[in-house]
Formats: sequence, structure tokens, C-alpha cells
Amino acid sequence: MKLEEDAYGQEMWAYYKGEESFEIVERDDGYFDALPGSPRVYFSSYESWSHLDKKAMEFVKGRVLDVGCGAGRHSLYLQKKGFDVLGIDNSPLAIKVCKLRGLKKAEVMSIEEVNFKPETFDTILMMGNNFGLFGSFKKARRLLKRLHRMTSKNALIIADTRDPYKTENPAHLEYQEFNRKRGRMSGQLRIRIRFKKYVTRWFDYLIVSKEEMKEILKGTGWKVKEFIDSGDSSYITIIEKETTDAPRAQKAE
Repeated sequence: MKLEEDAYGQEMWAYYKGEESFEIVERDDGYFDALPGSPRVYFSSYESWSHLDKKAMEFVKGRVLDVGCGAGRHSLYLQKKGFDVLGIDNSPLAIKVCKLRGLKKAEVMSIEEVNFKPETFDTILMMGNNFGLFGSFKKARRLLKRLHRMTSKNALIIADTRDPYKTENPAHLEYQEFNRKRGRMSGQLRIRIRFKKYVTRWFDYLIVSKEEMKEILKGTGWKVKEFIDSGDSSYITIIEKETTDAPRAQKAE
């Protein structure tokens, strides 16, 4: 990734240096949103986390892969607790910030590039709405099967997302209808991040309901173990391996 395209990393780098920082999300229908609390939340300590984040940490075990680690808040917390954690992010500046903050193992890597040997990890962490990094229904299933191969027998995926249908915003409801008409999932967002003069490339970001989550997991070797609810649209899913054989290969995917 070129530095001029690393808007996400630039905002964190600015915040790390004590400069003004913010995050603007642009959607492909022309909708813009300023994310409240960003990037401050990426640097937040355990004490200020939501009850969802705190509860999710109770399920972490063994060797951890933190996908889309950002500024490293979850990785650093788990590292301090004695876990063997590898934080990955496709943003070079985010990884630079992680290392400067003390994360011992951090690499520039996108979720598409993840491909480790079998039994490498016991926990896959996808916090901060990072289930969205799966991007689409087919891509999620393909990557879930890959994660199945590189994790231990009793591994877990801890994934944060939100239900796209729990909104009354007319612009969001219109966008969901727009998505369905073009053959996409309702919550399959096409977005890019802006910060000052920096802007990322367009990418797909997937938010799903609980029923859609279950449908995506079918045949991948994973199943829902538990949902952790927030009381609003956000929720965390604890995903465990099925006791049956490895995921089935499907030509359509």
C-alpha cells in the first residue's frame, strides 16, 4: 500500500504524534460519515472498553492472530496478559504505530494474504467490526475455510460486527435496497477511508445479521458457539469449529 493511500494509518499516525485526527468514511452511493471517537478508540485502554470488548477477551486462548489490529489495543492487552499474539493489518503506518507502542509481533498483511501452516493459531481475533474485512459472502466462506486449516482443533474466531437492519436511517435503508438490486448482500458496503489529503482505495466491507452470519458459516467447518449482545445493532460472535470433518469444497466458491 502506498503511503498516500494509507488514510487509515495516517489518521493513527497523526493521533500517535498528538496531532488533530479524525476518520471519514465515504460510501459508493455518495454518503459520507464521520466516525465518532475515531481514532481515539483505537488507542483506548481496557478500562474504557465496552462490556462487549471486555467479555470477548474472556474467550481468548492460546496463540492469537489479531486480524486488522489497528493501533494494537487488543493485541497489546493480550500480550500484557501473557498471550502469544501476532497483530496484522494492511496499513503500514498502523503496524508502525503498533510496534512503537510495544507490540512485539506485528506484520503488514491483509486478510487475503493470511495463509499460515496448520495448527498455527488457537484464536482468531476480529474485533472493531472486523468481521467486515471478509468483504462478501463468497469471500468470507473462502477465507473461513482457510482459517479452519491453519488453526488448532478447538480454535475459536471472535468476531465483532453489527446488524445492518437495525437502523432507521433512510440513507442506509435505501443503500440496502440498492445493494439487493445489484445482487449484493444488504450490508455489503463499498467504502473508502479519508483523512486530510489521504484516501484509501475502494474496498468491500461486510456487516451481517445473526441469521446471515449462520448462513455464511454453513459448510466452512465453523459454527456459532455464542452471541454477545450489546442492546443495539452491535454484537460479537464466538465461533467454534464443528466436530465433523474439514469443510467441504464447493466449486461455486
